[in-house]
Amino acid sequence: MIRIVTVLLGGLFFLGGAQPDAPRVGDVSFANSGAPAAQPAFLYGLAQLHNFEYDDAARAFREAQQADPDFAMAYWGEAMTRNHPVWMEQDLGGARRILERLAPTPAARAAKGKTNREQSYLRAIETLYGPGDKTARDLAYLEEMRRIHAGYPDDVDATAFYGLALLGSAHSGRDETTYTAAAAALEAAFAIHPDHPGLAHYLIHSYDDPGHAHLGLPAAKKYFTIAPAAPHALHMTSHIYLAAGMWDEVVAANEQATRVSADQAQRAGRTPGSCGHTNMWLMYGYLQQGRPDAARRVLDGCRVAATGVNGLAIRSAEQDPLDPDNIPAGSYIQMWSRYVIDTEDWSGPLAREDLPLGDLTNAKLTKAFVHALAAARRSDAATMKDALARVNTERQALEKALAGRRERSDRYRARAAVLEREIQALALLADSRNDEAVAALRDAAANEQATPIEFGPPFVDKPAHELLGDVLLAMGRASDAAAAYEAALARAPNRAASVRGLARARSTKSPH
Repeated sequence: MIRIVTVLLGGLFFLGGAQPDAPRVGDVSFANSGAPAAQPAFLYGLAQLHNFEYDDAARAFREAQQADPDFAMAYWGEAMTRNHPVWMEQDLGGARRILERLAPTPAARAAKGKTNREQSYLRAIETLYGPGDKTARDLAYLEEMRRIHAGYPDDVDATAFYGLALLGSAHSGRDETTYTAAAAALEAAFAIHPDHPGLAHYLIHSYDDPGHAHLGLPAAKKYFTIAPAAPHALHMTSHIYLAAGMWDEVVAANEQATRVSADQAQRAGRTPGSCGHTNMWLMYGYLQQGRPDAARRVLDGCRVAATGVNGLAIRSAEQDPLDPDNIPAGSYIQMWSRYVIDTEDWSGPLAREDLPLGDLTNAKLTKAFVHALAAARRSDAATMKDALARVNTERQALEKALAGRRERSDRYRARAAVLEREIQALALLADSRNDEAVAALRDAAANEQATPIEFGPPFVDKPAHELLGDVLLAMGRASDAAAAYEAALARAPNRAASVRGLARARSTKSPH
């Protein structure tokens, strides 16, 4: 829990002791020169910053500013809430406006730092939100955090933010060198500070892929107890469990996260959210457990939020139209795609969902893909032809939306190409051009395999190796199908459809 008893030593405040009534969001301490009255809010904000509870953290940092208007690190903390490194998101304008409230220029802001260490943190954030494009600023910020980490080896938060800055420098997606470097720095500190929320959190992000998930199990188990009042912390544990295919643990973590989030929303007079990241993972976990009714309840709840007024999908103007997590309509379509594909309900009314999506280009491609896949599974040749044309149209619209973007553009572009290639393969199969269809699916699978693994449910809604296995098994090529399913499971361990397909392939003898 947050340490809030303040002791003045040489002009710096160190926080120790515990306040029993404080929400349990992590054990943090941070030497700083703020006034005693500002300390509880500042420390709470710091813990929530590490938990990625950004709105709550920003509110706390503003409270610390009210208690001590010249407390430079409180402005630093609020500005830090506008940078979301692992998600590759940043509100540059908002962050700069926060810093300008502290002082109008970088030099004037630096003068507000009352110690060399505080001035180092202020220099780092000036780099993060300074001139240049985001990629260049992220890399420059990484170097600043590397210097702070080296210069203050006992500063646990410097280590945590250095590890996070490393993860935030992986602009092309997960790469083993960067993620391993982050894990190495974080593990050393985690052994000494096992209750620090940032260390546990960022270790989970360092390990949340199938090849490394087993290394993240200690951090996941610990993080669940470190910050039980932070919904995102509770959810984060499932990053490791999903990467390892541990469905009961995925469901338990996200059920608890949604309960805590709903309780907090109700106490604040807000309507609990029914879409978004945690709900999608919960629904996916139910599907992998073979609980379609539970999954459908989550999906239906999100649809209510997604339809808005008069049945139209809505989003706010500042939300990224490519991001499915924070826009109800985009979130619903992503969840709907998972549901239809994993229940294989190709002929029911849900498979023909046609929610209006406005300018949500990524969601529109997803919807077109599922319609095409469902038509192929129904052997509906006429609909399949039209659906393939729609997939191509939506892929081109997505390409146009990505023009000029750097962050996340490669991954969206690669996903779109794989989805279209899968539907092209199914169209070839419908024309009895079996060898060409298999070749096209192998091409799609190779392209998917070449992309960095994204945390969470498969980024390609119907994994290409899994679809290849389905097609090969239907052709009677059981041995080849088994190899395809095994490849799918290497990328998405214990995924139910691949597990079932592999069992069928192994129980079927291929003709000689």
